[in-house]
Amino acid sequence: MLDIVLTLVFSIVMLFFMIFPAMKIVEWIDSRRKIPEKLYTPLTIVVVILLSLTIGLFLKYA
Repeated sequence: MLDIVLTLVFSIVMLFFMIFPAMKIVEWIDSRRKIPEKLYTPLTIVVVILLSLTIGLFLKYA
């Protein structure tokens, strides 16, 4: 349980720092394959969360 809490704490801190890279990743995906405007914001949010969790796991286990 403590591992999950520590990972989430690290991830929450990284949410703010991962917004810009997520926007650039979604723009890159949009340049490769046209995505609808309706999905642009939800895709950005999903990428932010995935990047934050990845960095949180890295900080916890590295």
